[in-house]
Amino acid sequence: MATLTGSDILAKSLVSQGMDTLFYIMGGPMIETEAAIIKLGARAIDTRHEQAASLMAHAYSRITRKPGVCMGASGPGATNLVTGVANAFVDASPLIAVGGSSPRVFLEMEAFQEIDQLAVFKPITKWATRIYDAKRIPELVATAYRQATTGKPGPVYLDMPGDVLGESVDESTITYPKPWAPAPRTHGDPAAITEAIALLAKAERPLILGGSGVWWSDAAAAFQAFVEATGIPFYTTPISRGTVPEDHELAFLNARAKAFSEVDVLLAVGTRFNFVIQFGRPPRFAADAKIVHVDVNPTELNHNRQADVPIAGDARAVLEQLTREARGKIDKNRYSRWVSKLKVLDTEKASEMDKQMSSEDTPIHPLRLCKEVRDFVKRDAILVVDGQEILNFGRQSIPTFVPGHRLNSGAFGTMGTGLPFGNGAKVAKPDKQVLVLHGDGSFGINAMEIDTAVRHRINTVVVISNNGGWTANAPWQLPLPKPGRTLGFTRYDRVAMDLGAHGEFVEKPSEIRPALERAYASGKPALVNVITDDQARASTVRFSAYQT
Repeated sequence: MATLTGSDILAKSLVSQGMDTLFYIMGGPMIETEAAIIKLGARAIDTRHEQAASLMAHAYSRITRKPGVCMGASGPGATNLVTGVANAFVDASPLIAVGGSSPRVFLEMEAFQEIDQLAVFKPITKWATRIYDAKRIPELVATAYRQATTGKPGPVYLDMPGDVLGESVDESTITYPKPWAPAPRTHGDPAAITEAIALLAKAERPLILGGSGVWWSDAAAAFQAFVEATGIPFYTTPISRGTVPEDHELAFLNARAKAFSEVDVLLAVGTRFNFVIQFGRPPRFAADAKIVHVDVNPTELNHNRQADVPIAGDARAVLEQLTREARGKIDKNRYSRWVSKLKVLDTEKASEMDKQMSSEDTPIHPLRLCKEVRDFVKRDAILVVDGQEILNFGRQSIPTFVPGHRLNSGAFGTMGTGLPFGNGAKVAKPDKQVLVLHGDGSFGINAMEIDTAVRHRINTVVVISNNGGWTANAPWQLPLPKPGRTLGFTRYDRVAMDLGAHGEFVEKPSEIRPALERAYASGKPALVNVITDDQARASTVRFSAYQT
């Protein structure tokens, strides 16, 4: 009778659950598993750092709505996955992380690379376990997929001791569970649905706020249907941009602050009241606003901001309920004055921003760079933004029109996500235009992933807003000089070219568009290094304000 090793069983278990791509760095005791995965036909993308592997897997999950899989060797190979796993945890994104570990027979004997990796990963995952018996690998891999994708999504971790991977098992004794199929969608309490619509029907200044739960539940169409059935203006959190095209007649991106501060009834769907929306509290939101909060995770309801109507349920199912209930009960004309006010303010603010976006000054203002990117990319392009100044300038000026096609680091604020996210997105959707808008500081963290892109022919295009360091160098900011700010105006384009990518160097506004055109026409991974104004400071919330 044929026998399989634990490594073979792990590879078959992952593939049988739907894994088609692995992000990893080779190393013991995972080499045999990685080889078996490749033999089974899955694509295996080896990165230059395990952090990048976990971030690529995270982006892959964000684009495809199925768990990305990353893998590291024992000890530092596994712990290098931590930042990406933590980012996915705070982002509430499904992810399967697998780490090799010291043999179980040597546990607590100070074996080579031995630390308690399970203890490291437990605080940053939905679920984590160590597998002690090779026969249980299929069962526990299936459990990992179920844990990652059920309810509020999140990462999971499997710890694989070397001797379990080397264990021989009679193939006839192994059963591989079917791929996990999500349970039926949870509907909201009908009484709460009725109460929510009654509140909105009496509102003068209502808003709808959609979060990442709308994306994970595939609820973009249901979200747009509710917006159009009610005539209520909408906003989204950064992760869920594009849920409704941002040139929709009820999208007023530039009036966000005023809208939040004056709202009288807020319908928040699939979003947490965390720092991203200033905990839903004043002065960001009106103190007397009524809150209807929809979330698949009941423990999020009433967290940080009391909900007048809490609704536990799947975003798509609840939005469909709300749309049915709204018919004949909400008069869209009721909100016309509110809509007109936001439209006027949105137009005025956009006009002010257009002046900077049209500047011919050198060094180039980051908003001018954003304008060129905005005007160049296709409507369904995937845009990844990572950095400090450029992240905020990009947030203000570049819209998104397709659900799931806008990526940033999320609520954990991890610098260095840009290039790995871009590579992961391009692997997930190779037919889509992918552009990474990077700060020079954040690019440096995972810059060698240009090599990964070249080796695996992942044609990601990176545009660097190079202001010579971390954040702006605005002289009115204190304390000065900023410690460790200066990085110099490095020729990252030359670095990219040395690694086999296409490179462009830009110093004048008129050079940006031709450089973008050549980058995409090259048919290779490409980097456009744009020298921008180191005095240009984007408006954002001070870090200290998060504490108040």
